[in-house]
This record gives sequence, C-alpha cells and structure tokens, in this order.
Amino acid sequence: MHNEPYSNMVTINDTTLRDGEQTAGVSFTADEKISIAHALVSTGVSELEIGVPVLGEAECEGINAIAAQELQAGLMVWGRMHEADLKAISRCKVDWVNLSIPVSDIQIGKKLEKDRDWVLRTVRRFVTEANDLGYQVCVGGEDSSRADLDFVRRVAETAQDCGALRFRFADTLGVLDPFTTFERISLLKKTTDLQIEIHAHDDFGLATANSLAAVRAGATHVNTTVNGLGERAGNAPLEEVAMALRHLQGIETGVDMYFYHELSHLVAQASGRGVAANKSIVGSAVFTHEAGIHVDGLLKNPLNYQPFDPAEIGMAHRMVLGKHSGASAVIKSYADIGITVSTDDVKKVLRELREFAHRTKRSPGEEDLKKIYFEAMGSLSGLSFMKEMMV
Repeated sequence: MHNEPYSNMVTINDTTLRDGEQTAGVSFTADEKISIAHALVSTGVSELEIGVPVLGEAECEGINAIAAQELQAGLMVWGRMHEADLKAISRCKVDWVNLSIPVSDIQIGKKLEKDRDWVLRTVRRFVTEANDLGYQVCVGGEDSSRADLDFVRRVAETAQDCGALRFRFADTLGVLDPFTTFERISLLKKTTDLQIEIHAHDDFGLATANSLAAVRAGATHVNTTVNGLGERAGNAPLEEVAMALRHLQGIETGVDMYFYHELSHLVAQASGRGVAANKSIVGSAVFTHEAGIHVDGLLKNPLNYQPFDPAEIGMAHRMVLGKHSGASAVIKSYADIGITVSTDDVKKVLRELREFAHRTKRSPGEEDLKKIYFEAMGSLSGLSFMKEMMV
C-alpha cells in the first residue's frame, strides 16, 4: 500500500440530486433534475450522485433519463446493502453504486439489531454482487464519524478485498471537527488503497472545514451539494469547497465558478430554498460594502479587503451608503450621480445620511441621496441645485 501526500487535484462527487433532494420538503421534477445535472457538468463537476433507485419506478426512470443525456461525468446511485435496493439499482444505467451500511456500534446494534460480523459478511456479499452486475462500487460507511476506527478500517479492507474501489467516510450527524477529521482520514489512508470520499454534514457549521481537513489527510473525493442543501443543516456546499480548496490549499476540482450563480439560482428555484444574502460565495450581498474603513481601502486597492477577486465568480464589488459609511464612500457615491461633495460639506451629508439609515433601516437610492444632499446643505444653493436636477 502507498501513502502519498494529498494531491493538487480532488474530485467533486456532487450529491445535490440525491442527498440535496433529501432536504425536508424538497422534491425535484424530472425536468429539473436533468437541468441541474446539465448545469453541474457544464460547471465542471465530474461525478454526480443522482438518486435512490429503491424509491420506485419513477425514480429509476428519472435516473435513466439523466443517463440518456450522455453527460461527460460519472453517474452514481445510492442504495442500502439490501436485496431490494440492489435489484432496483440493476435497472439503472449508471457507472457507480454507493452501497451504504452502518459502521458505528450504535447504529449496528440499535438500528439494525445486528453485530459487526454481520456487517462484514454483508459487505462481502453485496460488493461482490454489485461488481458482478458491472458496477464500480463505493462502500458508504454510514456514521463513520461515531464508529470505532479499527472497525472502519476492517470494513474498508473487506470492501477492497471484494473489489470495491472507494470508501465513503460519512459524518452522518455532522459531529466531526477538522482536527479529528484529519486524524481519522490519515489513519484510514494508511490502511487502504481505496479512494477515500468525505461526506460531511453541516450540523455544527463545519462541513466545509471538515472536507478540507479530509483532503489534506488524503481524501481523493468530496461529496457536496449546491447551496449546501441536504438533511437537517445540509451538506458541504459545492461553492465553498471548490473555492476554499483553490484559494486556501492550492487544490483544483475542475469546477469553473464564473457562471456558478446561474447554477445556484437554478437549484434555489427548483428546491424552493432561497440563498441568504450573506451566504458565502453565492450570497447577493457578500461583495457589498458599507463600512468606511473597508470602502476607503477598496478604493485605494481591492486587495486590501478581498480574499479573492469577485470577477472569478462573475461578480463585482458594490458599495452602498449607510450608518457606517465614511467620507470616501460619500464623495464617490455622489460623484457617480453627478454631484460634487466638497471635503467641507461631507460631514454635513454624513450626518443626514446616518439619520436616514437609522430611520429607514436601508441604503439610500439615487433620489434619496439627492434629498439627503438638499437637507444637508439647507441653503439656497442646495435648493437651486435641486431645481436644476428636476428640470
């Protein structure tokens, strides 16, 4: 077995169409699934997990409809290590199957009412049968983060011996932290030559951090969802993982972020789950600045207050005026609408601006700015100016 350092290339296995759709209350239509699949592949995602065949004939038809698109991406479906699941999977024209089985003692005993030996026997049987059907197999270790690591390693060894190619280390309840993630993936990497895929949930807001830690420890694949959809608090967001790997670790995923907002909007519309304005990477306000010290710094050099160029994701900085604005922002904003505010007058305008922001709890529009200027001037010159603007 080999233990190479982490690569400068990681594969995204996006599960928006499987785990993302498991968000409470979310159900994609067949056409929406096809549109999302096309958008994901156009963005550069090379693997898609696209459904759960055992859910029924309509699910299988939807999976095969995506497969019929002949997308330039590996397609995976999800199932339990049950006869019914494998039978349903056999009707799907995909490349990969993720066969999931609990590996923590609490789920083995309290959910399955089985023991560890039963798990190992079941892995041997279903990995072999799935291989015989012609599928590439990923063994999903459900609740890996709460499992005894020595047993997780035995499961991975068994899976590899039977022909599996990948092990999914699932933080099913989102209870990992980056330090523990790094430690466990590092130890697992020493045990197996399988590809290792991290499946992180965001219950403590650590899904992206845990995914990065797993990659640093040797994980080759990362499960993501667009906008962080998924069970409970969701999964690791594709946009966060791709951008953080690129800018913080120098690792590429093949994802082109320039048109990503179109994909984000498509998924938000189809899921009925809007994106918060301050959501990292894709939020509408994440490149909007009001605070005086930030605006002044950006005007002097964008590198003063940007972790990456927003043009990389097809966006741009936007400055708005409000309670925290400074003189530089006021002067520039008024210049943009054809009004010159002198350094002597800017304090008066700021005073009126802050009162406006406090009263209305919003940023002023162009007409508001004109009115604020008039109020601040409080003179015949201001009145004359307003008359000119209204002509």
